[in-house]
Amino acid sequence: MKNIFRLSALLLCLCFTFQNKVVAQDYKSAVGIRLGSPWAASYKTFISESSALEGYVGFRSWFGYSNISLNGAYQVHKDIESVDGLQWYFGGGGGVELYRYRNFDEGNTVFKISGYLGLQYTFADTPISATVDWVPSFVFGDSLFGINTTGFRAGYYNLGVRYVLGRQKTQR
Repeated sequence: MKNIFRLSALLLCLCFTFQNKVVAQDYKSAVGIRLGSPWAASYKTFISESSALEGYVGFRSWFGYSNISLNGAYQVHKDIESVDGLQWYFGGGGGVELYRYRNFDEGNTVFKISGYLGLQYTFADTPISATVDWVPSFVFGDSLFGINTTGFRAGYYNLGVRYVLGRQKTQR
């Protein structure tokens, strides 16, 4: 448990340490979908020129189980100077996943601490933003059927498409 708190503190320190360069956002918030692990409805809002909060509710179902997840993240965005509208971002967050197993009429709940590393491209002439990211996570929770559900998961990834709300007029 100490390692989880140390990792969380390190991620937060890194987020604030590398936040010194101002980037030009041309929108305040966006709503859309994340396709990957899990499929989710997403809302992202910028709280400063380079910092954003993202929340998403996801659903996943396969091989006799389904889960609903609630996730939140703090992300720091940096411009990629050579391409207008392209940024890379990193951050951290957490979430909860509620599992349901159909064949056993059982379920369990797990929690996760996640890191975020991705690219975002916002189109200049249309209110669309597209993202791709990798979300490595440390998951912990109750064992189920004698199987330990705690551990590192590197396989969370997403493609996202969002509709930009309230586009601001800025020069690129």
